[in-house]
This record gives sequence, structure tokens and C-alpha cells, in this order.
Amino acid sequence: MISDVAGFDWPALTAELNDTGCALTPPILSERECRELSALYDDVGRFRSTIDMARFRFGSGQYRYFAYPLPDPVARLRAVFYPHLLPIARDWAAKLGWDAPWPDDLETWLDRCHRAGQIRPTPILLRYGAGDWNALHRDLYGELVFPLQVVIGLDAPGTDHTGGEFLLVEQRPRAQSRGTVTQLPQGHGLIFTTRDRPVRSSRGWSAAPVRHGVSTVRTGIRHTLGLVFHDAT
Repeated sequence: MISDVAGFDWPALTAELNDTGCALTPPILSERECRELSALYDDVGRFRSTIDMARFRFGSGQYRYFAYPLPDPVARLRAVFYPHLLPIARDWAAKLGWDAPWPDDLETWLDRCHRAGQIRPTPILLRYGAGDWNALHRDLYGELVFPLQVVIGLDAPGTDHTGGEFLLVEQRPRAQSRGTVTQLPQGHGLIFTTRDRPVRSSRGWSAAPVRHGVSTVRTGIRHTLGLVFHDAT
């Protein structure tokens, strides 16, 4: 069973997101659930497209975008996270003086995306082998963007693979960039910034652009599930 996301220490997670732009959650999925999700990778009919990262110079490795209807665990994970991320998204928008177009429920928000032409599902399953990596990037996909997303580790670091740490790089106003490295434990999620986050400046608040990627996998296989809360054009 997916863990009780509502029972997480959301004030602590929010504080960490405000401080660094990412926050590691307690376990969300059991080992069995992780193995079941990673096994979906070979069921090609569940996906709308496959991306070879080397072909597009995104790095090395491969990922697949799920097709609608999403597998039940993936749909439930996206639905249970959204209401807890929403207050953070609205707070960040208020600090930056930006619009906050996100309604109270995910279904209404996705319907708004679809009416704007963003109709393709964005949850992804990623597979990296030895030597694979992911270049720093941002998952925008269209004009309508939710400012937070979640990645869940499906394999056990040190057992199934070595290397493959999650990378987050923040471009700080009038300063050198700051990097954060996180090893994703199996079944845990990492909440992180999709595009920009507010940071204090001499003028109050400024938008710090953030990109994310994955360091080189040294040995083994690394699977992760990515949950993006807006759909793609």
C-alpha cells in the first residue's frame, strides 16, 4: 500500500523546500511495490513514447512517458501529493508576485491544462544503466506549469546500483550557483523545484532558476518514477 502521505511532517518538508529547493520524504512505497513499478518498463503498451537521451543530447539512458489511463499506483501518487504541494506553490507565487492558477484539486488543474492544449501525460519511468546520466534540465512542457514535482527511487542504492545521485543546481541572484546532491533510497520520494523558487534578496524576494539531473551511474541499473503535475503540449 502507498504510505499515508497526509501523515508526513509537512511543516518540516516545507521548511526544507524553502531552504534548499528539495526535500526527501519518508518511505512511500514498499520494496514489492517498487519492483512492480520498475517491471512496468518492459510493458511498452503502457507508454506513449520512449526517449533515448543520447539521441537528443540529454545525457545517456532511456525513459518512457506513461500513456493515459495511468497505472493505478501512478495516478494515486500524483493525486495524493498534489493537495500537500499546492499550499507551497501558492506561497511561492505570492512571494514572487506571480499568478497562482492552480485550483484546489488535481483533476480540475489537469482539465485546465488539456483545454490549453497540454493533453499528453507527463509521469515518466526512467531506466539508467552503467555509464548513464541525465543532463541538467527543467520539465516545463507548456505554458501551464506546476512549480513542484516528485521523483521516487525504485531500486536500492549500493545494492542494485552505485552512483546515479540526484542533482539539483540553483542559479542564485548575483552569486555562484549552488548544488545539492541526494541519493534516493528505495521507496522514498524527493520533492523538488520544477522551474524557479523564491529566495530572499535585497529587494525582498527574487526568483532563482533551478535545474535538475542525475550523476553518472557507475554500476547496475537505476529505475525512478517521475511525477509531474502538469501535462504536456
